[in-house]
Amino acid sequence: MITALRTLGLGTLIASLLLSSAAVAAKPAKAQPLVLMISIDGLKPEAVFDAQSHGLKVPNLKALVADGAYATSVTGVLPTITYPSHMTMLTGASPANHGIIANTTFDPYNRNAQGWYWYAEDVKAQTLWDAAHAAHLTTANIYWPTSVGATITYNLPQMWRTGTNDDHKLQRALNTLGLEQELSKTAGTFPGGMEETVAEDEIRSRFAIAMMKAKHPQFFTVYLTGLDTEQHKSGPFSADSNAVLERLDVLVGNLRAAAEAQAPGRATICVVSDHGFAKVDHDVNLYGAFLKAGLFSIDESHKINGWKAMPWPAGGSAAIMLSDPADQSVKQQVQALLTQLASDPANGIERILTHDELVSRGGFPDAAFFVAFRLGYELGYEFTDPLVSKPSNLGMHGYLSDFPEMRSSFFMVGPKIAAHQSVGDIDMRRIAPTVAAALHLKLANAEQEPLTLKTR
Repeated sequence: MITALRTLGLGTLIASLLLSSAAVAAKPAKAQPLVLMISIDGLKPEAVFDAQSHGLKVPNLKALVADGAYATSVTGVLPTITYPSHMTMLTGASPANHGIIANTTFDPYNRNAQGWYWYAEDVKAQTLWDAAHAAHLTTANIYWPTSVGATITYNLPQMWRTGTNDDHKLQRALNTLGLEQELSKTAGTFPGGMEETVAEDEIRSRFAIAMMKAKHPQFFTVYLTGLDTEQHKSGPFSADSNAVLERLDVLVGNLRAAAEAQAPGRATICVVSDHGFAKVDHDVNLYGAFLKAGLFSIDESHKINGWKAMPWPAGGSAAIMLSDPADQSVKQQVQALLTQLASDPANGIERILTHDELVSRGGFPDAAFFVAFRLGYELGYEFTDPLVSKPSNLGMHGYLSDFPEMRSSFFMVGPKIAAHQSVGDIDMRRIAPTVAAALHLKLANAEQEPLTLKTR
């Protein structure tokens, strides 16, 4: 009898524990937020705020203005080009501090075959990816600059070399193992790194939606390139550029809807851009002027075989690097040449910045000078005369951020963000800490405070 009662008591206890465990298991997990950060390369704020005057129909971008917070414009970094700007938007730091100084690495002999700053190991500041990873958040990325090798849970980084099929093999080797193949079952074939028209953006956005559904990231970066590609080709607000932006507007709507479906009442969507754009009429072939002045030399095949001073390209500007920064005679020779070139308005030089001015602006910390062109002029690459020639592009950026034409965009909607609130003109360095705040994180190297957004 005693044995039977003990058995019954033990059985009851076990049953009670099992029921308790089942109740705990059945309790729904706390729903996780999603912060989706979309970059539209080259999106000028007036394309949204003055859409009608430019003949644009962008209802999804305009809905961001109506539904959340927005900057009337964003003042960018030096230089106003893609890679430095995108890393500032991830770190809150200036290029000199986060380490992504330009698009391309400085490579006077072209030994790196025009290599870009693809690798996350070059970044010297904490990124949003890093902070999210440290907080054990699930992260994802599609094609954001400087993402190769980044601490991202699900990563399809930006990378290219020659534009051949081997680039696809390289990308698959750099992607999160098996991720592209898994998503391709429903999203199609992922584009190569040199395929950057709006058609490729449409494919990459399908991959982004597939990734949201399959992987449920809590912080997700998506980079769209087609507008920048077309504006270089045909200029800002050309008919073709406008057509591209209207297609990108559809993608913004699709991505927002997907995020809000995946995280209902918990999704924050931030749409940003890296720089503005200006129409181009002239190339200024500084390389030819430097070659003529004996500041570098070339061999019979026109390959550089020696240099004392060289431009470092940045679109509408160029940093000037010295092989030996301590060589005062070369520095004085370069200064005299630049002063002479800038004295003729036909050469399109707006300003020559000194090393100290560059340091104060947070760009090109090792450059001796910085040539800032006027709007309408861009750096050319010819070694021969004329100094000023027909443009290689019809649109360009990289000009000083002082020009309103270089201003970029910021929009943010979320469950607690009050509708239709302007935060005015903001410094680009405030974007990353603001996104970090939406993730309940802080960035170690951010140089400014997050925006104070009104809540509902």
